[in-house]
Amino acid sequence: MAQRESPVVLNGTQISYIGHDSTDMPHFLGEAYGKFARRLDLSFNQLRSLAGLKMFTELEELIVDNNLLGNDLQLPRLPKLHTLTLNKNQLTDIEALLEHLADVTPSLEYLSLLGNEACPNQLVSLDKDDDDYQRYRYFVLHKLPQLKFLDSRKVTKKELMEAQARGAFMKVVKPKLEALPNEAGLENHPLPYTPLPRGSRDARNHKGVFAKCRYIYYGKHSEGNRFIRNDQL
Repeated sequence: MAQRESPVVLNGTQISYIGHDSTDMPHFLGEAYGKFARRLDLSFNQLRSLAGLKMFTELEELIVDNNLLGNDLQLPRLPKLHTLTLNKNQLTDIEALLEHLADVTPSLEYLSLLGNEACPNQLVSLDKDDDDYQRYRYFVLHKLPQLKFLDSRKVTKKELMEAQARGAFMKVVKPKLEALPNEAGLENHPLPYTPLPRGSRDARNHKGVFAKCRYIYYGKHSEGNRFIRNDQL
């Protein structure tokens, strides 16, 4: 059960409830702040549902990084929401997620899904490459053409044109984990999810922002959470 610990409130409209290991959104958050909150940060908890968001009718920014949200994620209709970061959760079904967001977040312009299997890059799976990630971007932009920023990069006019022309065919298929035939009687065991990033649990200074660098995750203590590939050294 979520403990009732005081959130950080800035100017009455920015609410941060970070690092409390809550499994559900505390009801008091919606009761106390739902009618006027513009920005809500629920990062570094253990959330599997965002049912309590229905009380946040004026929400414009939602940051829910480093939680346990999966493919059953359901958001209420948030007509004013323009920024959503869901970095490092347990999302795998990109098509279902995008169709849901298109329905309930019509004003969405900034979206980040880094650290989820639904976002195929080398931060999550070493068998993914730049082409996989670019196809993912085309598919996302096909579903959400109003986006201005996706993950770590600004959306370009060229990407939008390509997404309109071929994005519907760019869905990245979830890879099969079994590379070799299994012996009779053995069950398949999925590879363990590698969290992004690994770090301390101190999330007091967490900020969900959008970076301008490729495959760089900006979350709590952003300077310590940069992932640099070998060819960038």
